Amino acid sequence: MIRIEKLYKHYERGLVKALNGISFEVKKGETCSIMGPSGCGKSTLLNLIGALDVPTNGEIIIDGKLLKDIGSLAKYRSKQVGFVFQFHNLIPNITLAENVELPTLAISGMNPIHRKEKALKLLSEVGLEDRAEFLPTKVSGGERQRAAVARALINSPKILLADEPTGNVDSETAEFIMSIILKRCRKYNMTTLIVSHNRDIAKQADRILFMRDGCLIG
Repeated sequence: MIRIEKLYKHYERGLVKALNGISFEVKKGETCSIMGPSGCGKSTLLNLIGALDVPTNGEIIIDGKLLKDIGSLAKYRSKQVGFVFQFHNLIPNITLAENVELPTLAISGMNPIHRKEKALKLLSEVGLEDRAEFLPTKVSGGERQRAAVARALINSPKILLADEPTGNVDSETAEFIMSIILKRCRKYNMTTLIVSHNRDIAKQADRILFMRDGCLIG
Protein backbone atom coordinates (compact mmCIF):
# COMPACT_ATOMS: atom_id res chain seq x y z
CA MET A 1 0.00 0.00 0.00
CA ILE A 2 2.81 2.42 0.90
CA ARG A 3 6.27 2.12 -0.64
CA ILE A 4 9.05 4.59 0.16
CA GLU A 5 12.13 4.61 -2.06
CA LYS A 6 15.30 6.53 -1.15
CA LEU A 7 13.37 9.40 0.41
CA TYR A 8 15.19 12.60 1.34
CA LYS A 9 13.94 15.78 2.95
CA HIS A 10 16.34 18.65 3.57
CA TYR A 11 15.64 22.14 4.85
CA GLU A 12 17.60 25.39 4.96
CA ARG A 13 19.35 24.72 1.66
CA GLY A 14 20.49 21.31 2.78
CA LEU A 15 21.83 22.33 6.19
CA VAL A 16 19.03 20.52 8.02
CA LYS A 17 18.71 16.90 6.86
CA ALA A 18 15.44 15.56 8.21
CA LEU A 19 15.39 12.39 6.09
CA ASN A 20 18.41 10.76 4.49
CA GLY A 21 17.42 8.23 1.84
CA ILE A 22 15.08 5.94 3.73
CA SER A 23 13.29 3.05 2.00
CA PHE A 24 10.62 0.70 3.34
CA GLU A 25 7.20 -0.74 2.54
CA VAL A 26 3.97 -1.09 4.50
CA LYS A 27 1.47 -3.66 3.28
CA LYS A 28 -2.23 -3.00 2.91
CA GLY A 29 -3.92 -3.40 6.28
CA GLU A 30 -0.62 -3.45 8.19
CA THR A 31 -0.13 -1.40 11.34
CA CYS A 32 3.40 -0.06 11.70
CA SER A 33 4.87 1.92 14.60
CA ILE A 34 7.78 4.31 14.13
CA MET A 35 10.08 5.01 17.07
CA GLY A 36 13.15 7.15 17.55
CA PRO A 37 14.49 10.21 19.40
CA SER A 38 13.02 13.66 18.89
CA GLY A 39 14.20 15.29 15.69
CA CYS A 40 15.02 12.04 13.89
CA GLY A 41 12.51 12.67 11.08
CA LYS A 42 9.43 10.71 12.22
CA SER A 43 6.92 13.55 11.86
CA THR A 44 8.54 14.71 8.62
CA LEU A 45 8.01 11.24 7.19
CA LEU A 46 4.29 11.28 8.05
CA ASN A 47 3.90 14.77 6.58
CA LEU A 48 5.44 13.62 3.31
CA ILE A 49 3.26 10.50 3.07
CA GLY A 50 0.22 12.63 3.87
CA ALA A 51 1.15 15.18 1.17
CA LEU A 52 1.45 17.99 3.70
CA ASP A 53 5.00 18.56 2.40
CA VAL A 54 7.06 17.49 -0.60
CA PRO A 55 10.33 15.51 -0.54
CA THR A 56 13.67 16.86 -1.65
CA ASN A 57 14.28 13.62 -3.49
CA GLY A 58 13.01 10.06 -3.68
CA GLU A 59 9.63 8.50 -4.32
CA ILE A 60 6.44 7.88 -2.37
CA ILE A 61 4.25 5.23 -3.97
CA ILE A 62 0.67 4.83 -2.77
CA ASP A 63 -1.25 1.77 -3.93
CA GLY A 64 1.04 1.43 -6.94
CA LYS A 65 0.90 5.11 -7.97
CA LEU A 66 3.55 7.79 -7.55
CA LEU A 67 2.25 10.36 -5.09
CA LYS A 68 3.70 13.18 -7.16
CA ASP A 69 1.64 12.03 -10.15
CA ILE A 70 -1.68 11.99 -8.31
CA GLY A 71 -3.76 14.74 -9.87
CA SER A 72 -5.24 16.40 -6.79
CA LEU A 73 -3.30 16.11 -3.55
CA ALA A 74 -6.16 17.84 -1.73
CA LYS A 75 -8.50 15.07 -2.90
CA TYR A 76 -5.92 12.45 -1.89
CA ARG A 77 -5.71 13.94 1.61
CA SER A 78 -9.46 14.26 2.05
CA LYS A 79 -10.48 10.86 0.68
CA GLN A 80 -7.57 8.50 1.31
CA VAL A 81 -5.73 9.78 4.38
CA GLY A 82 -6.75 10.32 7.99
CA PHE A 83 -4.51 12.35 10.31
CA VAL A 84 -4.26 12.22 14.09
CA PHE A 85 -1.91 14.83 15.51
CA GLN A 86 -0.27 14.97 18.93
CA PHE A 87 -2.03 18.25 19.65
CA HIS A 88 -5.58 17.49 18.50
CA ASN A 89 -5.85 20.62 16.28
CA LEU A 90 -9.58 20.98 16.89
CA ILE A 91 -11.19 24.31 16.01
CA PRO A 92 -12.11 25.83 19.40
CA ASN A 93 -15.25 27.77 18.45
CA ILE A 94 -17.25 24.91 16.90
CA THR A 95 -18.62 21.80 18.58
CA LEU A 96 -16.95 18.41 18.70
CA ALA A 97 -19.54 17.07 16.22
CA GLU A 98 -18.81 19.93 13.81
CA ASN A 99 -15.07 19.31 14.14
CA VAL A 100 -15.54 15.65 13.31
CA GLU A 101 -17.66 16.57 10.28
CA LEU A 102 -15.02 18.90 8.82
CA PRO A 103 -13.18 16.39 6.56
CA THR A 104 -16.47 15.43 4.90
CA LEU A 105 -16.98 18.99 3.64
CA ALA A 106 -14.43 18.29 0.89
CA ILE A 107 -16.69 15.55 -0.50
CA SER A 108 -19.20 17.21 -2.77
CA GLY A 109 -22.75 15.99 -2.68
CA MET A 110 -22.68 14.43 0.79
CA ASN A 111 -26.02 14.95 2.47
CA PRO A 112 -25.65 17.17 5.58
CA ILE A 113 -27.92 14.88 7.59
CA HIS A 114 -25.82 11.83 6.64
CA ARG A 115 -22.68 13.78 7.50
CA LYS A 116 -24.00 14.59 10.97
CA GLU A 117 -25.11 11.00 11.53
CA LYS A 118 -21.62 9.71 10.68
CA ALA A 119 -20.03 12.20 13.07
CA LEU A 120 -22.36 11.28 15.92
CA LYS A 121 -21.80 7.55 15.33
CA LEU A 122 -18.03 7.98 15.51
CA LEU A 123 -18.26 10.15 18.61
CA SER A 124 -20.31 7.38 20.19
CA GLU A 125 -17.62 4.84 19.25
CA VAL A 126 -14.99 6.91 21.06
CA GLY A 127 -17.24 7.38 24.11
CA LEU A 128 -18.24 10.99 23.46
CA GLU A 129 -21.91 10.69 22.57
CA ASP A 130 -22.80 13.01 25.47
CA ARG A 131 -20.17 15.59 24.46
CA ALA A 132 -21.12 16.02 20.78
CA GLU A 133 -22.45 19.57 21.19
CA PHE A 134 -19.70 20.71 23.55
CA LEU A 135 -16.97 23.09 22.43
CA PRO A 136 -13.41 21.68 22.61
CA THR A 137 -12.62 24.20 25.35
CA LYS A 138 -15.31 22.64 27.54
CA VAL A 139 -13.99 19.06 27.53
CA SER A 140 -10.84 17.39 28.84
CA GLY A 141 -7.62 16.90 26.90
CA GLY A 142 -8.28 13.18 26.57
CA GLU A 143 -11.77 13.87 25.22
CA ARG A 144 -10.37 16.33 22.69
CA GLN A 145 -7.90 13.71 21.48
CA ARG A 146 -10.65 11.10 21.17
CA ALA A 147 -12.65 13.57 19.07
CA ALA A 148 -9.56 14.06 16.90
CA VAL A 149 -9.41 10.30 16.30
CA ALA A 150 -13.07 10.32 15.28
CA ARG A 151 -12.39 13.19 12.87
CA ALA A 152 -9.51 11.25 11.28
CA LEU A 153 -11.76 8.24 10.69
CA ILE A 154 -14.91 9.88 9.33
CA ASN A 155 -13.98 9.52 5.67
CA SER A 156 -13.05 5.83 6.09
CA PRO A 157 -9.46 6.48 4.96
CA LYS A 158 -7.29 3.83 3.37
CA ILE A 159 -4.29 5.22 5.27
CA LEU A 160 -4.21 6.47 8.86
CA LEU A 161 -1.23 8.59 9.96
CA ALA A 162 -1.03 9.11 13.72
CA ASP A 163 1.70 11.36 15.12
CA GLU A 164 2.04 10.71 18.87
CA PRO A 165 -1.74 10.18 19.20
CA THR A 166 -1.37 9.28 22.89
CA GLY A 167 1.48 11.62 23.79
CA ASN A 168 -0.58 14.07 25.84
CA VAL A 169 -3.09 11.80 27.56
CA ASP A 170 -3.05 9.55 30.62
CA SER A 171 -2.30 5.84 30.30
CA GLU A 172 -5.93 4.74 30.50
CA THR A 173 -6.98 7.14 27.72
CA ALA A 174 -3.93 6.10 25.68
CA GLU A 175 -4.99 2.45 25.81
CA PHE A 176 -8.53 3.38 24.84
CA ILE A 177 -7.34 5.46 21.86
CA MET A 178 -5.08 2.64 20.68
CA SER A 179 -7.90 0.12 20.99
CA ILE A 180 -10.08 2.31 18.75
CA ILE A 181 -7.33 2.74 16.16
CA LEU A 182 -6.37 -0.94 16.07
CA LYS A 183 -9.98 -2.13 15.97
CA ARG A 184 -10.72 0.13 12.99
CA CYS A 185 -7.50 -0.85 11.20
CA ARG A 186 -8.27 -4.53 11.43
CA LYS A 187 -11.98 -4.23 10.67
CA TYR A 188 -11.51 -2.08 7.56
CA ASN A 189 -8.05 -3.28 6.46
CA MET A 190 -6.68 0.22 6.94
CA THR A 191 -2.93 0.79 6.55
CA THR A 192 -1.62 2.65 9.58
CA LEU A 193 1.58 4.40 10.63
CA ILE A 194 1.86 5.41 14.28
CA VAL A 195 4.69 7.58 15.60
CA SER A 196 5.21 7.01 19.32
CA HIS A 197 7.85 7.37 22.02
CA ASN A 198 5.96 4.85 24.15
CA ARG A 199 7.22 1.31 23.60
CA ASP A 200 4.09 -0.21 25.19
CA ILE A 201 2.00 1.65 22.63
CA ALA A 202 4.36 0.93 19.72
CA LYS A 203 4.56 -2.80 20.33
CA GLN A 204 0.81 -3.16 19.77
CA ALA A 205 1.45 -2.63 16.06
CA ASP A 206 2.28 -5.45 13.66
CA ARG A 207 5.80 -4.09 13.21
CA ILE A 208 8.12 -1.42 14.64
CA LEU A 209 10.51 0.70 12.59
CA PHE A 210 13.33 2.50 14.39
CA MET A 211 14.74 5.80 13.15
CA ARG A 212 17.78 7.88 14.02
CA ASP A 213 19.21 10.97 12.29
CA GLY A 214 16.80 10.68 9.37
CA CYS A 215 17.65 7.04 8.69
CA LEU A 216 16.05 3.69 9.41
CA ILE A 217 18.15 1.62 11.80
CA GLY A 218 15.95 -1.43 12.11
